[in-house]
Amino acid sequence: MATPSKTPPGADPKQLERTGTVREIGSQAVWSLSSCKPGQRRTHAPSNAHAHTGPQLEMVEPSGWIHISLMNQRNNEPVSTFMIQIAVLANHQNGRDTHMRQIKVYTPVEESSIGKFPRCTTVDFMMYRSIR
Repeated sequence: MATPSKTPPGADPKQLERTGTVREIGSQAVWSLSSCKPGQRRTHAPSNAHAHTGPQLEMVEPSGWIHISLMNQRNNEPVSTFMIQIAVLANHQNGRDTHMRQIKVYTPVEESSIGKFPRCTTVDFMMYRSIR
């Protein structure tokens, strides 16, 4: 079982997004939500959650942003997936429901193949660079 961590200052996703290392892809997702469990006490913090693409997390008094790394344990590369399911298995203090204010999903920015082409700056290439 993994332990969730606050995003370390050196790996702040917003800072990495500003530098072009990662990008937020949550707007490309289809989000759905299931209902709460009836008959339980009212507290809104999850104590046990499971990201089905990644690790199961045990949280103690969670607050603020929780960083869940979805890296492959064997080769330390991001997990390639089409679905991430976040299931709250238990609520803090056996509470009734959970409040997740915001979920952000970041992915590494890959270099496009167009940038790998050599620069065509010779006279022979420049002659044929446009169509008339």
